[in-house]
Amino acid sequence: MIPAGLFPPRSPQTHKGDVGRVFIVAGSVGLSGAAALCAQGALRIGAGLVTLGIPRSLHDSMAAKLTEVMLRVLPETQAGSLALQALPELMAIVESMDAVALGPGLSQNPQTKTLVSRLLPKVTHPLVLDADGLNALAEDIGLLKKLPLPIVITPHPGEMARLIRQSAAEVQRDRQRIAVEFAKRYRVVVVLKGHQTVVADVDGSIYVNDTGNPGMASGGCGDVLTGIIVGLLGQRLSLFDAARLGVYLHGLTGDLAASVRGPIGLIASDLLDRIPQAIRQYQALSPS
Repeated sequence: MIPAGLFPPRSPQTHKGDVGRVFIVAGSVGLSGAAALCAQGALRIGAGLVTLGIPRSLHDSMAAKLTEVMLRVLPETQAGSLALQALPELMAIVESMDAVALGPGLSQNPQTKTLVSRLLPKVTHPLVLDADGLNALAEDIGLLKKLPLPIVITPHPGEMARLIRQSAAEVQRDRQRIAVEFAKRYRVVVVLKGHQTVVADVDGSIYVNDTGNPGMASGGCGDVLTGIIVGLLGQRLSLFDAARLGVYLHGLTGDLAASVRGPIGLIASDLLDRIPQAIRQYQALSPS
């Protein structure tokens, strides 16, 4: 059961700088939707300022789609993914942020993977690593032990399998043990996605989620989750609290959407507008 009272209260004097400057590094040609969904997830969970770092050629389409998101266009490869030349600018932007998400839709371009591996050890703010960020990490898992502080990783079973050099079926057979052991060994918060998503903390604490439904097995839902978690990190929740509350609220948005539309045909954007409603339902759990 998720504890009540994790969502941060707001005073009447709250301004946008108080509730999180979030930076999302995401997207490539052909995978721009992941970046958009992640950014919108961060906004809907309440982050005050969301900046999206994208390859230069995505600017026009993202500007049309994301009215409330600030865009930073960055050097790109010939394939339309982030280039290694983006590293100095990324480092400078990250320093001014409260939380960072890295990975959705970045592609598996070799140069982009090198960029991820060089950027990770230099991030000194709360970080969520997802999708193609995890794929880059799988090539050098020891990089996790070189990071300046713990991070949140959000693998699905296939991505976790690549990280631990096992099959997805083996991961699924022992989800809780694998998540806990990985979290303790590498000092990261693990969000092992799927039915009854497992969230494991660096100290071995565990949360098994009970919200969500099969309709959420749809492309882009995980990108919304990454945005929710990084948005909560920007609002100063701890890594473990942001991860478990994010997972709970994400699943609840899926349940709210399915109650209206049914689970079949549910898409990731159906979740976004229901995030505020999920927050209200969660806040109603808190004692008055």
